[in-house]
Amino acid sequence: MNFLVTGGAGFIGSNLSERLLREGHSVWALDDLNAFYSPALKEKNVADLQALSPRFTFLKGDISDGKVIQDAFASARFDQVIHLAARAGVRPSLEEPVLYQQVNVIGTTHILEAARLRGVKKLVIASSSSVYGVNSKVPFSESDAIFSAISPYAASKLATEALGHVYHHIYGLDVTMLRFFTVYGPRQRPDLAIHKFAKLITAGKPIPVFGDGSTSRDYTFITDIVDGIIACTERNLGYQIFNLGESQTVTLQRLIELLEASLGKKAVIDRQPNQPGDVPITFADITKARQMLGYNPQVKIDKGIPLFVDWFRQANR
Repeated sequence: MNFLVTGGAGFIGSNLSERLLREGHSVWALDDLNAFYSPALKEKNVADLQALSPRFTFLKGDISDGKVIQDAFASARFDQVIHLAARAGVRPSLEEPVLYQQVNVIGTTHILEAARLRGVKKLVIASSSSVYGVNSKVPFSESDAIFSAISPYAASKLATEALGHVYHHIYGLDVTMLRFFTVYGPRQRPDLAIHKFAKLITAGKPIPVFGDGSTSRDYTFITDIVDGIIACTERNLGYQIFNLGESQTVTLQRLIELLEASLGKKAVIDRQPNQPGDVPITFADITKARQMLGYNPQVKIDKGIPLFVDWFRQANR
């Protein structure tokens, strides 16, 4: 099959593209290689994918530019679109809220409209666990009422979910929204906690810990996320929203301990106040994904952190 993967040079996108290529598919990866983090890391991902298979094509462009999207859809006949490109992160969205809406909301509208016009009937779109905000019920279920988003990033992802439903309801597109829960593993973005902490601990520098270390996250290994995305591409689902998580919570303090054990070095802690937009816990109820997708995450955090550290050491030789 022919897949358009937006954000295909990034952390999740490059891992997904590699998996699709190894399964015999053709992949067109659209990415603007922006400077949110080092473009050189994304360029390396692209080079690795190009070396892996001649069925990989890289398209450079910004999804908020309608002409870029039109040109991308004109470059090949796609069977499916996996839309991962976005401005990511809660804290940065507080600094640039307009940019987050332009890229995440307008960009997704361009993708959906191009798919409609080009006859691409199936899309898988990345949402985020951030949409649950300060949800008081745990674990978080797809059926929970969502009224408590507390960052521009979360609001932008809620808007993309609504847009997906509009295009399913009016035009009959098969649109699957995936709420990812704190993804980690090889090629993880350097701004994310696990990668950032590993770098700082290795260098003997303080790691910023917001609050008392009791905040909890549902950490999900990248291969499990890719498994969930692939499962969606193999099914006709209409319009559905799924949580993709490990369905286990890990405190920030426990995460640091696991990193210390794998790196063989103690962390220097720099305690700071809780940050605006952060939530105290994320915790995925994955019952629906288990039942409808056969989703069954395999990598627990005590196995995943050493796997990440192995990659981190090789990448930083």
